[in-house]
Amino acid sequence: MYTALLNKDSRFEGIFFVGVKTTGVFCRPTCNARKPKEENVDFFSSAKEALQYGYRPCKVCHPLQLNGEAPEWLKVLIKEIEEKKITRLTNVDLKERKIDPARISRWFKKYHGMTFQTYLRLLRVNKAFGQIKYGEKVVESAFDMGYDSLSGFAEAFKKSTGFSSSKSKNKNIISVTRILTPLGPMLAGATDNGICLLEFVDRRMIETQIKRLKRLLNAEFIPGTNKHFDELDKQLKEYFEVKRKVFDLPLLLDGTEFQQIVWKELQKIPYGSTRSYEQQAIAIKNPKAIRAVARANGDNRIAIIVPCHRVIGKDGKLVGYGGGIWRKQFLLNLEKNNLDK
Repeated sequence: MYTALLNKDSRFEGIFFVGVKTTGVFCRPTCNARKPKEENVDFFSSAKEALQYGYRPCKVCHPLQLNGEAPEWLKVLIKEIEEKKITRLTNVDLKERKIDPARISRWFKKYHGMTFQTYLRLLRVNKAFGQIKYGEKVVESAFDMGYDSLSGFAEAFKKSTGFSSSKSKNKNIISVTRILTPLGPMLAGATDNGICLLEFVDRRMIETQIKRLKRLLNAEFIPGTNKHFDELDKQLKEYFEVKRKVFDLPLLLDGTEFQQIVWKELQKIPYGSTRSYEQQAIAIKNPKAIRAVARANGDNRIAIIVPCHRVIGKDGKLVGYGGGIWRKQFLLNLEKNNLDK
């Protein structure tokens, strides 16, 4: 842990916090403040534990905030956009709200990989798609979303979705957002019918999973809102706060018949328990399909909720987790240590 602190290793975000005896503050592993000597640090598994030992939060790394959490000034603006259904905000509009356009653009590029204006444009296209798909005329939707011309709307729509607005009724949109967790941000995807994606953003297979979902659902991915995201965020928070052991969310588990059988069986593994791949193969009444079960586990696109982290090697070793073995260990420890609560 001390080596991770010296290297500001982001893989350990949420795994431990460090208290500095000489200053009385506690920090994230990635804090940019000057590093203390090893004999001057205490390590804690949670911010709550550090606070209980009398340490106060560092003003440099803000350990009480989730990594990537929007600052208060931005939360207010995002809430206004959602509640008032704002589709356009110029730099002048931002300055009137005492927000520096360059500052907000930098934040969106760092945490979303796009500018703030791109984010607003994609929100407009996402909303327009929903209106057109369910019966509204293209021209009415275009002007309702604040576009000055039909040609401008058509160009923006096709650039964002990959298809023309006239084909909306035969296509789908998967709205995507970031969900912050103690183990790092996750990319969540949903349609009107349920959650279809929940992966850690640094998973190596995430681009492959996105391509598969595009093909399976005949859909394109666009940042936006969805009626399922608030409940997903709420239930994940409850899980990490040890207030929830079972998830209750509509899921879209498109895949082969075999994959769906495996994913359904994964959801039957109790909180705090583990199974081997062999035991999973036996559970689906196909004891020789151990490797196929392992592959289907690896193809699971909804982490934590479809708990592939509860499947381990026959010898008890932790193997095969797309989000990283360290995350798998964290999740298993979280459940095991709070099984009786």
